[in-house]
Amino acid sequence: MAYVTIQRPEVSNALDLEAHRELCGIWDEFEADDDLWVGVLTGAGERVFCAGQDLKELAARNRRGVAPSSLGSGGISGSPRLTERFRLSKPLVARVNGHAVGGGFELVLACDVAIAVDTATFALPEARLGLIAGAGGVLRLPRQVPLKTAMGHLLTGRPMSASRAYQLGLVNEVVSRDELDDCVDGWVRDLLRCSPVAVRAAKEIVHRSAHLALEEAFTLGYGWEERRRTSPDAVEGPAAFAEGRRPRWHSPAR
Repeated sequence: MAYVTIQRPEVSNALDLEAHRELCGIWDEFEADDDLWVGVLTGAGERVFCAGQDLKELAARNRRGVAPSSLGSGGISGSPRLTERFRLSKPLVARVNGHAVGGGFELVLACDVAIAVDTATFALPEARLGLIAGAGGVLRLPRQVPLKTAMGHLLTGRPMSASRAYQLGLVNEVVSRDELDDCVDGWVRDLLRCSPVAVRAAKEIVHRSAHLALEEAFTLGYGWEERRRTSPDAVEGPAAFAEGRRPRWHSPAR
């Protein structure tokens, strides 16, 4: 398992270009290491998961005449960011230890499972700053909640509570701070009980077929599903069940 912590508590775990470069390297390593089956992403401290873009750094870049960004990272140093790693097949769990604002919320939206502390809030306040939620918020939120709900938050920057995020299906569980680590650990254990190649196949199929008609989705070729179908795990799982033992999964090669 890879446990990734955004370590900038002095600025509410906001992300500057250097932090993006470091995280890019971490995600590269995570993708490349076949022995890492699951990733957990969290923020340092207890108040903020991630405050998104470091706006003071952005203001300094603007003063230097750097052209403002739009959708995505545009291939600048520190890319592709997590929000643009569309082929990342390994499951990611967001341990939302505090407020997830702007790009922080976008990181949560890009993860597969999210566990939030009950004091967390979620917001995409970019419109209040003359910006858009260009790291995926304007694209992912309308795909994960009803359109009117997404528009209400994107156009006004209004925050939502952790309980509201749970009601909308944006987080899997909301727990007290004392329960947060145990809850995250439980999800990680459940993920690790599963065949890693089966998990990756399921994730790939979900993401690649979401926009397709059902008939087309059934007939599309999926790389990880073909690997699962021909993998030792496809035989090991039923055999272990029939023999009344725990399966012994294999680390899949990329």
